[in-house]
Amino acid sequence: MDECCKVTTVSEQQRRVVQAVLWINISMFLLEAIVGLLIHSTSLLADSVDMLGDAIVYGFSLYVIGRGSVWLGRAALLKGVIMGAFGIGILAHVVFKTAHGLVPNAEMMGVVGMMALIANLICLMLLRQHRSDDINMRSAWMCSRNDVIGNAGVLVAAFAVYLFHSPWPDIVIGLLIATLFVRSAISIIREASIEISSTT
Repeated sequence: MDECCKVTTVSEQQRRVVQAVLWINISMFLLEAIVGLLIHSTSLLADSVDMLGDAIVYGFSLYVIGRGSVWLGRAALLKGVIMGAFGIGILAHVVFKTAHGLVPNAEMMGVVGMMALIANLICLMLLRQHRSDDINMRSAWMCSRNDVIGNAGVLVAAFAVYLFHSPWPDIVIGLLIATLFVRSAISIIREASIEISSTT
């Protein structure tokens, strides 16, 4: 009886945390996507796309909280696939940007990048206490950790663009963020596949 109540309490705590993180990600996706498109920033756009992916999978994570291991594995698998797809999408954006030689607005990159960093640090702290609960929460924490790394990259890119007035720092950071997406996606997909196969 005590164990049942404990599981229910943990699930409710997870639900509240994921709901908060979901709304933070939706808000930051909209902000970063609009600004990224307006100022032609690859790294900012990469970060915004990651926010959208996180928002989608956090929504699915809410659905699977408290369900069986198969559903938790499916949620993590979805996260991995989306992260990988976004990584490939950013690579395509880099090709487009390189062909057109667009230089982003470094000041706007810095302001929005800092706002995103603060938002993702809040998400990371919220998820940190639940990262060992199960594969669903662990993959959510990993997504948030990648976001913080990506935000730091955007700030570095903004400073370098400001110094050199060149699109290349932004492109390089965008590529690094995309590579991080793909590597994390492979790790999550592998772990989720093991989780699903072990319960079927």
